[in-house]
Amino acid sequence: MILADAIGKRTRRDIFNDRGILLIPRHVIILEEHLDILYNHGVYLNEDDLADPDEKLTFNTQQELDESVKMACSYFEDIRMTKKVPLAELRQDVLPVIQEACSESTLYDLFTSLQAKDDYTYRHNIAVGTFANMLGSWLGLDKQELLQLTTAALLHDVGKMLIPEEILNKPDKLTDEEYEEMKEHTIYGYELLKQTTGINHRQALVALQHHERLDGSGYPHGIKGDQIDLFSRIVAVADVFHAMTSQRVYREPSPFYEVLLQMSDDTYGALDPKITNIFIEKLMYTLIGQQVILTDDRQGIILMVNAHDPIRPLVQVEDEYVDLSKDYSIHIKQVL
Repeated sequence: MILADAIGKRTRRDIFNDRGILLIPRHVIILEEHLDILYNHGVYLNEDDLADPDEKLTFNTQQELDESVKMACSYFEDIRMTKKVPLAELRQDVLPVIQEACSESTLYDLFTSLQAKDDYTYRHNIAVGTFANMLGSWLGLDKQELLQLTTAALLHDVGKMLIPEEILNKPDKLTDEEYEEMKEHTIYGYELLKQTTGINHRQALVALQHHERLDGSGYPHGIKGDQIDLFSRIVAVADVFHAMTSQRVYREPSPFYEVLLQMSDDTYGALDPKITNIFIEKLMYTLIGQQVILTDDRQGIILMVNAHDPIRPLVQVEDEYVDLSKDYSIHIKQVL
């Protein structure tokens, strides 16, 4: 098809060049600027690559995830009452939604769909399961490992169901004593999952280790590096991202891009650098075509992600191209 005819349509799939570099993610509305990128890379589009912008997706990400949050809320409250994990029900009702969402939606779509509202505790579990599923896929886990990881991520905070509700839902900052009790959720969760038929030791470790950090600064045991299982390191990245970008009873959400910058800094000690960099890179690629406001208050559109520095993309501001990887005095302030 003629490239100009693609303007205003939405991509059905990721568009790569012949070297495997992602040029335009799926579900992005094609703009004139995208045509320049495609032309420069010698990439042409087929009719099957594009859809009308108002064409409805077969999977309603927001609706399905909201329903899964409601189900998770019910099941996790059962855990509070019975001290038992309804694993079969979670596998039947919640895990398939997470798997379908990951296959049908971009990472940024999932982020916006899963931003916590007044149901943070339960939405957070779904979000961490979803982000961990995507990360595991990008890291090359096989289907069995991916299912185990997603299940463990969904249950990473199960120990919080054994924390007194007056501490868990306290609207103010926790006292030192309350914070120490809150940290015990890692041990409570580990012990609960060890007793759950169908959960293996590696999955139970996720509940225990997801607050551990590579430099030994985490809890409950302050272990370091490879002492922390890969599943736990994956869940730590997903957990930190969703927690920092969410509205919580005691804390306002941090700006989306500021969280990515902080996570990038944390790769030099706290978070696994390989996992964090993959997460940031994939998330930035899904922002191609997104309008942003820069720290100098100019508004532009993300045109391309720099492979060598994905957190600092190429942005078009009116007739000017601003390469944030070459000007560290400016960065993205807000994604619109």
